[in-house]
Amino acid sequence: MSTLLYILASPRGQRSYSTQAADAFVESYRLAHPADQVKTLNVFTENLPTFDGFTLEAKYSIMHGQKHNPQEVAAWGAVEAVIAEFKSADKYLFAVPMWNFGIPYKLKHYLDVILQPGYTFSFNPKTGYSGLVTGKPVVGIYARGGAYPAGTPAEAYDYQRRYLELALGFIGFTDIKSFAVEPTLHEGPEGAKKYLEEMLPQLREAAKVF
Repeated sequence: MSTLLYILASPRGQRSYSTQAADAFVESYRLAHPADQVKTLNVFTENLPTFDGFTLEAKYSIMHGQKHNPQEVAAWGAVEAVIAEFKSADKYLFAVPMWNFGIPYKLKHYLDVILQPGYTFSFNPKTGYSGLVTGKPVVGIYARGGAYPAGTPAEAYDYQRRYLELALGFIGFTDIKSFAVEPTLHEGPEGAKKYLEEMLPQLREAAKVF
């Protein structure tokens, strides 16, 4: 049995096209993998630790090879819990809307929590950085109001897919598949619905073999 961690990055519920698309993926995944477990994590409702005070000091203690004091131990435990949950999964699904050409701030917060030296990546002065979360597949499902197809001038503005793939690649992911529902604004609700429906067969097929 495998565990799929489904990470939602929209506060809009079923009004979100990224959520609707990812939900269709999960529905197909459950049918194809009935023995697997799907765990859902919504970054907008998750109580993520903030990086200030003792939490920030604990991070710098690790970076400088220093021991944690009792207050830092308690603060850092919340970070370790989030990382442990993330690393315990076997497969990953991200549902991500585009906000101002990038990812929502709450997803950035989540990534800031899990990207930690010694936990999800390491550093060697001779060989550089190495990811520690390896051998696991991930699917990213994106929704954006505009269209940013590969090979066009608009692609340069896409810091949504590019950033998430960079962050995941940094910590060891190599099997990354991406799907985009676009554009969701240029042609109104009917146009968005059309592009979503066009994407659903691809998502359902991908889920079957994920």
